Amino acid sequence: MDVFILVFVFVVGLVIGVPVAVTLGLASMAYLFVTDIPIVVMPQKMYAGMDVFVLLSIPGFILAGNLMNRGGITGRIIRFANAMVGWIRGGLGLTNIAASMLFGGITGTAVADAASIGGVMIPGMKKAGYPADFAAAVTAASSTVGPIIPPSVPMIIVGALSGISVGKMFMAGAIPGILMGLAMMVTCYIISVKRNYPRQEWQGLSELGGSFFAAFWALAMTGLIIYGLISGLATPTETAVIASVYAFVVGAFVYRELNIRDFPKILIDSAVSSAAILVLVGFANVFGWILVSERIPQAIANAVLSFTDNKFLVILIINILLLFVGMFMETIAALIILFVPLLALAQAVGIEPLHFATFAVLNLMIGLTTPPVGVCLFVCANIARLPLSPVVRAILPFLATNIIVLLLVSYIPALATWLPSVLLP
Repeated sequence: MDVFILVFVFVVGLVIGVPVAVTLGLASMAYLFVTDIPIVVMPQKMYAGMDVFVLLSIPGFILAGNLMNRGGITGRIIRFANAMVGWIRGGLGLTNIAASMLFGGITGTAVADAASIGGVMIPGMKKAGYPADFAAAVTAASSTVGPIIPPSVPMIIVGALSGISVGKMFMAGAIPGILMGLAMMVTCYIISVKRNYPRQEWQGLSELGGSFFAAFWALAMTGLIIYGLISGLATPTETAVIASVYAFVVGAFVYRELNIRDFPKILIDSAVSSAAILVLVGFANVFGWILVSERIPQAIANAVLSFTDNKFLVILIINILLLFVGMFMETIAALIILFVPLLALAQAVGIEPLHFATFAVLNLMIGLTTPPVGVCLFVCANIARLPLSPVVRAILPFLATNIIVLLLVSYIPALATWLPSVLLP
């Protein structure tokens, strides 16, 4: 009965549209009242969930992304991507995807990618003759690459939850992220050829070189982050701080597009975004503690294992569950609630934790582009000034492509584990 109250309040909150963080808090509070557990447990467990050193890197990476975005990064990355692939059939769609791959290595969040790249590319693609629904679909689908290619806020959360090295998590996402990007580019090209979408003229090596040097300092930030983690010279938290200082210097003194008077607003926006994530982490930690105390993880594992202990079938079951959850729940909340019980299930059938963590994050990123709660879908549909339904129809080929990549990563562990084993043995 106690668990029923918890689940009932949680589900009702989601159905009526209450924010996920608030829903988690209300459900947890209802459970505490019903079970007569002292309410002081709530702040204690919230603080315990947020008091994790590696979570300090989240505000740092969010601040770095906001500084670089305001400092002229978006336009320079789009220009470089366009010089590389804009001359191919469907070139602006390919540019959109390539820009997301490059941009994702700086922001670490899919929504920031969708808003920043989409704000430039969707109107540009419409003006060039691409259908608005296709432009929005390409932008939404490609934005999910951002949290896979390092740095990645969801992977920081996973590291805090599981004790897996955040550096290894970042490296594990590199190959799957690149595979996703390349697969979506192939899909975009096939659709563009079939529908005879436009292409631009080859702008020459001079434009390619010029655009690269214009974007160099922006692209170098990803190298700085990766080098700091691989070399062992800095922790993820220290790397985030270094990245923020670097972003400020480049935006203000190299690109000279970051106005010092804008800095307080950037700090406030970054603080609000970071606080929203950490409050969600806190409430989700209380919710997760209740699930553990009620032995829900063990019940889930036992239920699945009583059905099958076949490793490949368990991977399929986990993927189906996460894809379904990703349709309705925000990524970080889903990770905090489900990651630990599903990790126990994965380890019970011999799945390596780093491998499981990688395909779990990849799975929930795909959820950002699936209705009814696909946040990136809403962002891009809003920019394109379209209802959601045509964008959903247009994104289906890209969803299919991403699910194929998900299955490859799920069933070929080396795609996730090889690079960390080489760079961070």
